[in-house]
Amino acid sequence: MSTGFQIKKLTAADKSRWDDFVQNCSEATFFHRAAWADVIESAFGHETHFLYAERNGAIEAVLPLARIKSKLFGHSLISLPFCVYGGAAAISEAAAIAVEAEAVKLADKMGVDQLELRQRHPRHTDWPVKADMYVTFRKELDPDPEKNMLAIPRKQRAVVRKGIEAGLQGQWDDDVDQLFDMYSRSVHALGTPVFSRRYFQVLRDQFGKDCSVLTITKDGRPVSSVMNFYFRDEVLPYYGGGGDDARQYKANDFMYWELMRRSCEQGIKVFDYGRSKVGTGSYSFKKNWGFEPAPLYHEYHLVRAKTMPDINPLNPKYRLFIETWKKLPLGLTRLLGPMLVRNLG
Repeated sequence: MSTGFQIKKLTAADKSRWDDFVQNCSEATFFHRAAWADVIESAFGHETHFLYAERNGAIEAVLPLARIKSKLFGHSLISLPFCVYGGAAAISEAAAIAVEAEAVKLADKMGVDQLELRQRHPRHTDWPVKADMYVTFRKELDPDPEKNMLAIPRKQRAVVRKGIEAGLQGQWDDDVDQLFDMYSRSVHALGTPVFSRRYFQVLRDQFGKDCSVLTITKDGRPVSSVMNFYFRDEVLPYYGGGGDDARQYKANDFMYWELMRRSCEQGIKVFDYGRSKVGTGSYSFKKNWGFEPAPLYHEYHLVRAKTMPDINPLNPKYRLFIETWKKLPLGLTRLLGPMLVRNLG
């Protein structure tokens, strides 16, 4: 029996009502917004397929997808690369099933290795899934900044206060230059390829007031910086990093506290620390703030692949690359990094 849904692909004419749906759908996230299609196409050159299920002229589900085809890292259809959340956002199970079925058909037609859906809740018990690798950290904020400070565990709170005592200052940044400098230094130290400066500028251009950069300074000199996304009553610090002396001044710890404090003053209710891999330094750092991890579900419809992909820094096969990358000059990693990272997703 027909469900009455029409499955359509996002066009420029649809963007406003797509975003209206996302704004009001409880399952949707910042990463379901229509502008991600422009970001991924413009910054990385990847093909996007933003699908939606429509019935009686109204959108009932959306599913943003992008295709990454790489000789090094495989051929995937993902919801959504470079994003922590994805999958179908729907107002009914029937609508979600309809738009997911179209994604499966598209993946099969393309002959990708796999279709990957990154979700906060499981949906396909019969699909291969990574449910113990990634977690997300989210916490409600108290309207009173001092209560949020006291909610930070004692040892971490002491670290934050060291940053305050060091005279660190926060300022909203009008451009992405300082962010790019801080972020590229941090990922270089981790042995990870950096995004291009242009990518950060595209994010600012596409999301406008819903994308901010907070830079922390010491005696007027930048020591750390973070790019933040805003969605409904949530703030998501997403790309952050520190300079060579950030550790000395506890600048990254102060930076997240300063964002939290300012968010309270803006009426933000939820602080989303984003995704981390279990067992990493990022995971431990967020736990130290008193945030509790919640599992993320990366579900796979395998097409040509026989097993789920394992493209992550913890995979032993990438260890030599990581250690070599750390030893490269910073300038060279800024040149080569964007060519590699565009295919990681």
